[in-house]
Amino acid sequence: MNIRPSSTIDGNLLLEALDADDRGLLAPHAERREVRRGDVLFRAGDDVSHVTFPAHHCVVTLVVPLMDGKSVETATIGLEGAMGGVVSQGYLPAFGQAVVQVGGSVIRIDAARLSEAKQASKSLRDLFVRYADCLLAQVLQSVACNAAHTIERRCLRWLLTLQDRIGTPELPVTHELLADMLGVRRAYLTEVLGRMQRDGLITIGHGRITLPDRARAEAGSCECHAAVRRHFEEVMGAVYAPGGRIVAVDVGEPERLRSPLALVKDASP
Repeated sequence: MNIRPSSTIDGNLLLEALDADDRGLLAPHAERREVRRGDVLFRAGDDVSHVTFPAHHCVVTLVVPLMDGKSVETATIGLEGAMGGVVSQGYLPAFGQAVVQVGGSVIRIDAARLSEAKQASKSLRDLFVRYADCLLAQVLQSVACNAAHTIERRCLRWLLTLQDRIGTPELPVTHELLADMLGVRRAYLTEVLGRMQRDGLITIGHGRITLPDRARAEAGSCECHAAVRRHFEEVMGAVYAPGGRIVAVDVGEPERLRSPLALVKDASP
């Protein structure tokens, strides 16, 4: 990973949603890094001292490694989010690991500096409470999806989630990567992808998978992808382009958004 200084925190929608005062609290502490596909930002048990914000087309997945060598994806994070000490005071051991799936820029801010900024700004605290709620929703939906839905539907969910973050029909995905994300053998996944290609849901190329018809992919996916998108819209004011990509987070008028506290009350028995 190459480090280069940066005077900007642009490229990440969470940070871009901040007003000028809140950006001023964080910008002096931000550094930008270039990361490559396959880089591990932190592993299970590591002390996570920085909050990392993927920028532009960079995508990172949170995975839980298992004793048999497999790993299962629990959340996919791009320009809409952050990972590592998002709600804690920082310097806590990580439970899983963060792996770069699409290389690019990330913005890092020391977790202690972010904690100080949240204490100084109610709007900053509110933004991160809302995002933490949405990240948890994605993790919970992923758990439910892995337990209840077919491999074809899970595959489409993950591809659509990736497309939401990079915005192109062609997705830089290999069979090996997708098998790792879904926790299945590569040979089995290759059979599944072959069936999906024959059904016209995907097109397989060298080192990439294309979604030729997003509407068909959404119809073939389980409800999990749409549920997470809807939660981001309700809690974060997420704005999506016609092609699916998330293009903005708008919490400037919190009264029109659902409060995370209200959501917890709604879920109570």
